Amino acid sequence: MMQHELLVVVFANDLLEKKHSGCRALLRDDKVDDLSRMYRLYHKIPEGLEPIANTFKQHVTNEGTVLVRQAEDAASNQATTSSGAPEQVLIRKIIELHDKYMAYVTDCFSNNTLFHKALKEAFEVFCNKTVAGGSSAELLATFCDNILKKGGSEELGDEAIEETLEKVVKLLMYISDKDLFAEFYRKKLARRLLFDRSANDDHERSILTKLKQQCGGQFTSKMEGMVTDLTLARENQTGFEGYLSSNPAAHPGLDLTVTVLTTGFWPSYKSFDLNLPAEMVRCVEVFKGFYETKTKHRKLTWIYSLGTCHVNGKFEQKTIELVVSTYQAAVLLLFNSSDRLSYSEIMAQLNLTHDDLVRLLHSLSCAKYKILTKEPNTRTISQTDSFEFNSKFTDRMRRIKIPLPPVDERKKVVEDVDKDRRYAIDAALVRIMKSRKVLGDQQLVSECVEQLSRMFKPDIKAIKKRMEDLITRDYLERDKENPNLFRYLA
Repeated sequence: MMQHELLVVVFANDLLEKKHSGCRALLRDDKVDDLSRMYRLYHKIPEGLEPIANTFKQHVTNEGTVLVRQAEDAASNQATTSSGAPEQVLIRKIIELHDKYMAYVTDCFSNNTLFHKALKEAFEVFCNKTVAGGSSAELLATFCDNILKKGGSEELGDEAIEETLEKVVKLLMYISDKDLFAEFYRKKLARRLLFDRSANDDHERSILTKLKQQCGGQFTSKMEGMVTDLTLARENQTGFEGYLSSNPAAHPGLDLTVTVLTTGFWPSYKSFDLNLPAEMVRCVEVFKGFYETKTKHRKLTWIYSLGTCHVNGKFEQKTIELVVSTYQAAVLLLFNSSDRLSYSEIMAQLNLTHDDLVRLLHSLSCAKYKILTKEPNTRTISQTDSFEFNSKFTDRMRRIKIPLPPVDERKKVVEDVDKDRRYAIDAALVRIMKSRKVLGDQQLVSECVEQLSRMFKPDIKAIKKRMEDLITRDYLERDKENPNLFRYLA
């Protein structure tokens, strides 16, 4: 062993741990050149780089954890800064942190695999923490939504958007619940597409291509289907307009746009048998007539909860165009033929659930725009209330949008993903047992974890529960002699 090498090995820890010039200090003070020198010095020694990589990992983990803590504090103080909600600022800061330390890996540490691994493990720690009750999967999906929707908080040029999307997809690799990200992303994509909120089709397709490269075709197949559906729906609408102009007698008397979607691609939406007003029933019949000229094999299910209507409100002072949901429009149109209606009369006429009706009536009589007046004049809806059209209503705008109170989608998304995970665990267990025939408890669990970890981190308890379930359904059985051994039943 050469003399200088001996010195470096003997004093390795001292040199690395030194207060003002050790590895920690160099990282803290961003001494890029010194770090490069340290790397060149130590990479010649067997195992010489491991302590540096460990220190690097620790340093990056600490920096990321501080960012998460700051976002958590800001969120609990309800601080929305000029640059957006704290959770969204956090994603931007994590992207910056990744850029910074990826440059260290390539420039100071010669792209050495040890340092790539250290960076990955550090990011996996703090990228999977929750902030303000939201998982990192949800925060990342919301961040994408802000970039991709019209008037989102991320006002970026085309190139900057492409670059940011690239970085977001890289961050996704550190998140263990990729399936949860996919479901939140799909929900938000659906809203952008259906309500014409998407800023740019090319960016929508571009991120799907990046996600597909990173996570595989199965990950994006439904989302790609959604984007294609919208293109087909536009062609369909053009066909419908052509059909109406060549059959003037069939015209429903209202302007009607219908978006036809493929069931399997889109998130599941509740479809109720709403008792539609006569004007809308006519629209549905006409569209059915047109659609049957195109295909006999497809059944249409109407999802009124996603519809939008433009209704003219003829008030005393002036006529105002009201932009409302199909449900809100159905409520308002009842007042064309009645001056006063009780809660229970509205409920009976529309065939709605109590929860939905409370939301609708609240939006029309207790919120910002009071299109209906109610007795008694309180801020909440009760089943003994009665309602009238507020002819005195006015507003300086000619057109107003009357929002519905938002529904917390988080719970529903998490429930849907949990259900999908149960199926995924079942499928993985059966796949493994089919090929192995007989397998020990531990091995089966670890192979199952291995297979599923690309999409989510399966809970061991959940796997055991699914194993028991497969036994009761006669897919597996326990060995008579050894209860820790499983057999596949074909």
